[in-house]
Amino acid sequence: MSVDAAATIVPHLPWIIAGGLAIGAAGVAGWIHTTRLKIRHGYPLEGMWGQSLKPSNDGEARQRVTLLTQENAELRAELASVKDRMANVERIVTDSGYGLGSEIDKLRDRQLENLSDKGNA
Repeated sequence: MSVDAAATIVPHLPWIIAGGLAIGAAGVAGWIHTTRLKIRHGYPLEGMWGQSLKPSNDGEARQRVTLLTQENAELRAELASVKDRMANVERIVTDSGYGLGSEIDKLRDRQLENLSDKGNA
C-alpha cells in the first residue's frame, strides 16, 4: 500500500469501522426482533439446522394446527374453483365466436352512428 493510499484511508477509518459495527448491530437487532415476533405469534423456534427448540404439544397448539389445516383445505378448494372459472373465461375469450361477436357489436355501433348522423344532417 502506498503512502498516498494510506493517507487517504486513515482519516476515514473511524467512519468505516463505525459503519461496519452499525451494520452488524442492525443485523443482530433484526434477528432479535424476528425471534420476538415468532414467540409472540406462537411460531415454533428453530435452531441453526432447523431443529425445533421449543416444541409445543399442548392442546391449544394442536387445535390451532387443526383449524389451520381445515382453512388451508378450504382455500385450496376455492383456488381450484377459481382456476376452473379462469380456464372457462380464457376458453371463451380465445374462442373464435367471441371475436365474431365483437365484430358484430362494432358493426352495430357503426350502424347506430350512421343513423344518428343522418338524423342530425
